[in-house]
Amino acid sequence: MSSPTPNLPVPEGRYVTLANGYRIHYLDEGSGPVVVFLHGSGNGASGYSNFKGNYPALVQAGYRVILPDLIGFGYSDKPDNVEYPLAFFVECVKQALDVIGVEKYTLIGNSLGGAVALGFALTHPQNVERLVLMAPGGVSDMPDYLAMPGMAAMFAHIATGQPFTHETMKAFFIKAFVVNPDCVDDALVAERLALMKLQNPQVMKTMKVPNLTERLGEIECPALTLWGINENMMPENGILRLAKGLKNGRLLTVPNCGHWVMIEHRELFNRTVLDFLRHG
Repeated sequence: MSSPTPNLPVPEGRYVTLANGYRIHYLDEGSGPVVVFLHGSGNGASGYSNFKGNYPALVQAGYRVILPDLIGFGYSDKPDNVEYPLAFFVECVKQALDVIGVEKYTLIGNSLGGAVALGFALTHPQNVERLVLMAPGGVSDMPDYLAMPGMAAMFAHIATGQPFTHETMKAFFIKAFVVNPDCVDDALVAERLALMKLQNPQVMKTMKVPNLTERLGEIECPALTLWGINENMMPENGILRLAKGLKNGRLLTVPNCGHWVMIEHRELFNRTVLDFLRHG
């Protein structure tokens, strides 16, 4: 598996230049059916930092795993002269996968990455074999998001204009993302802080994710959703909307779990996803 690149916070893999001119960074591991991981937003997010505890299990089970950094994050380009609607994320992921040369794949996405996966499946259904979603965005309205304590804390911090310190980022991650504080160790915080310094504020200021609830019935592929019962970022109304809207879906609620189900309950997540890939 990839190991950290000297003097960089997370491993550096490959880069691909898109048809729209931007450059996307990605890791590409293993061989077999293709699985694409799509990370969430927030401070210092990247493909590796979100899924380093998950993708090796899929590689070992015989899958080819592609982990892009979404446009605006990680080592990918971060243009400050564009806005970041959901369609822009979908466009960049699709163009990246086209240049990489893959045509059929499972998309696994959490939070923003889950919204990107839903938007991708609606826009390019011919390419998506399966969906795995972890408390995805795109199924609630902004007032519902702002009522969630973790989301409110994130926007409140953005409004201050103050950068995170190690201490304030650690406290925010524990409040917003997990039940078990031990999942947020100092190494994770340091990694995300270093990646955050590469970002600019444009992506968070201009990100727009529409409510896709009314269109979920258009998605035909099998879908698996995992949702932490102690979620502090995504409104609970998303649970029933996904359960009822995805006609070929199944939904697993996870007790003692916050927003980062793939981190907080790594082994459960990995086992469940592998079962779904093989049989779902």
